[in-house]
Amino acid sequence: MTTVPKIEFAMASAPLDPAELRSRLAAPEAGACVTFEGWVRNHADGRGVLALDYEAFDSLAQKEGERVLAEAAAAHSLVHLIAIHRTGELKIGDLAVWVGVSAAHRGDAFGGCRQIIDELKKRLPIWKREHYADGATEWVRAN
Repeated sequence: MTTVPKIEFAMASAPLDPAELRSRLAAPEAGACVTFEGWVRNHADGRGVLALDYEAFDSLAQKEGERVLAEAAAAHSLVHLIAIHRTGELKIGDLAVWVGVSAAHRGDAFGGCRQIIDELKKRLPIWKREHYADGATEWVRAN
């Protein structure tokens, strides 16, 4: 059965609700669901991190994010795809990016989810400013 995939991409300044997002992936034709959560961690390149700020070129990120999801849907026969990336100030442990897919089969779900997060990190115009434990801050590409 061929189904037109449902694609949802967004940039968000508010905290994400993984349970709500995951519930939106359910579909009668889906037999598998895979999700990915990217959290703010307390270190980067051997330095202690206290917090970070994400900034994005929102209109370009939206277009490119939708393109990434469409490519994954075509490559992996996905049913429903959702990806949301945070912007703004985040603290250690905060959810920075969430990706979820549903598909008829687990292989497509795993492959599609992996493709999406890898491509989003490569292609989205997002930057982060890391706030280090030593008091320094630095802008870095969010990959």
